[in-house]
Amino acid sequence: FVIGGLICVAGQAIGEAAEGELPLLEPVLTYQIRLPEGCDAHVALLKLRQLEEEEPELHIVWNETLGEIQAQVMGQVQIEILKKLIADRFGMEVEFGAGSIVYKETIAEPVEGVGHFEPLRHYAEVHLWMEPGERGSGLQFETNCSEDMLDRNWQRLILTHLEEKRFRGILTGSEITDMKITLLVGRAHLKHTEGGDFRQATYRAIRQGLMEAKKKGDCRLLEPWYGFRLEVPQDMVGHAMADIQRMSGTFDTPTGDGEYMVLNGTAPVSEMRDYAMDVNAYTHGRGHLSCVFAGYQPCHNADEVIENMAYDPESD
Repeated sequence: FVIGGLICVAGQAIGEAAEGELPLLEPVLTYQIRLPEGCDAHVALLKLRQLEEEEPELHIVWNETLGEIQAQVMGQVQIEILKKLIADRFGMEVEFGAGSIVYKETIAEPVEGVGHFEPLRHYAEVHLWMEPGERGSGLQFETNCSEDMLDRNWQRLILTHLEEKRFRGILTGSEITDMKITLLVGRAHLKHTEGGDFRQATYRAIRQGLMEAKKKGDCRLLEPWYGFRLEVPQDMVGHAMADIQRMSGTFDTPTGDGEYMVLNGTAPVSEMRDYAMDVNAYTHGRGHLSCVFAGYQPCHNADEVIENMAYDPESD
């Protein structure tokens, strides 16, 4: 949106108003968007980006490897709403492919990343200190570089390049998160350095740091987890507890009134996403499952996921 010549986004405060709260929902599933025959993918992507600006909890992604548009959403209900919204706004009857989990990546130990960019008549060098952050903290950026070594304007440009891109990890190509990234050293040439040079050097420093962390075994794959409340008849609580343990979940001591028992706990989204149908089946409609997003935690089957995704960090 443009108000008074300023570009504004959903949730941003205007004037003395307090900033809007961040959305409580975070997309945990990725779906391929199947466009109508003859529809140009890049034109469609621009239109869908408009919806992303209006709905902060919606993420529209262009997958360069597969050459397709993907939507990161919470689940089937949001998919149905999105289909109708796209049809009403843009006249496009889209379909959605099978959903897959939105994984993320982080590091377990600090590492330095160095990026160097020096083709003919260009030069930039960037050193970044990458540290693991608290779970759910996202990415944080700062500079600890002397202005005697690198002018403040160049430092601000490097921070801008860090903030403007969703960087891919090197285990599965998933977005990185939960890191603090500090600019340590930067170097420019008096004649041959341009802004784009620092973009390339910054991107290379991130990738080099992640590759170094992988060599040391310090890269980690994260997956989304649900916090759940499961209510089942008392004679079926043993079945429910066994299911949750099989799904690598955890739960508190069951509580109940004699007729029904309640289990509260957490479990990976990948294991629990279709469990409501199982609950309905084995309780014959008398059980109830409710789930809320509980953040990202280390992936319970990381080796299996990494092998199946077969991502090659050298290819991009």
